[in-house]
Formats: sequence, C-alpha cells, structure tokens
Amino acid sequence: MTNVVYEIVEHDGGWAYKVDGVFSEPFPTHAAALEAAKRAAAEQIVPGHTEEIEYEDEKGKWHSETASGSDRPSTTIKDKK
Repeated sequence: MTNVVYEIVEHDGGWAYKVDGVFSEPFPTHAAALEAAKRAAAEQIVPGHTEEIEYEDEKGKWHSETASGSDRPSTTIKDKK
C-alpha cells in the first residue's frame, strides 16, 4: 500500500505542507499549515468511485487505467516542530 507523507515546512514567508515535492499554498502560521495538512490527509484516505482515468507520462505518452475507488493510500504527517 502506498503511504502519502504530508510534511510541514517553512515556505514563501510562512508555512506550508509538502507532498512528493509539491507545496501547498502558504499559511501564516505553523498551526494553520498543520491543520490544513491534517484535513488533506484525512480526505486522501476516503474511498471514492471506481473510474476510468487518462494521464500523460513524463515522456508524453498517454495511458488509460481503471482507478478503484477503494484503493486508497495511508497517510502520515511529518512535522519536525
């Protein structure tokens, strides 16, 4: 099972959470960023609907797959503070 890590970091003059190298919007306080990360992590694990998806990879090739709505990752909040 995949584990998605939400890391709380200083960013853009405030605080943000980072997932796989991508930053959220900045928040004015550490606490606000932590709460936003907790909400996002909780939403990540909620089952959805099975759907057909299409995406383009880094080489420009398109792929089609069936994404199971019950195949959800686990989540972790990483906070050094």
